[in-house]
Amino acid sequence: MSNKDNGVTVLALLAGAAIGAGLGILFAPEKGEKTRGKIKNTYDSQKNDLMDKFGELSETVKTKFNKTKVDLEKGFDELVHNADDKSEEVIAKLERKLQELKKAAHNASPKM
Repeated sequence: MSNKDNGVTVLALLAGAAIGAGLGILFAPEKGEKTRGKIKNTYDSQKNDLMDKFGELSETVKTKFNKTKVDLEKGFDELVHNADDKSEEVIAKLERKLQELKKAAHNASPKM
């Protein structure tokens, strides 16, 4: 299961718990003032829990993003390094071929 799925699951569980707690309090046989206090306390508690989970999820996403960024930068650096190595090889091969062609042209020219 991915972290995205975990985050969605946690969010759904917290929302369900908040709704269930709210309905339970609303249908409880207590005075309105006491019920409103319970609703406020439950809301504040659930809000804090949700904010904590959101903070954790946000940190997880940031960490993964930073790791991916570092991996991409490393891959790019390796690509550039390999391209530099290959360009040196290509230049050396072209210089050898040029020397061979000059030598062949010199040997093929008519001698007078």
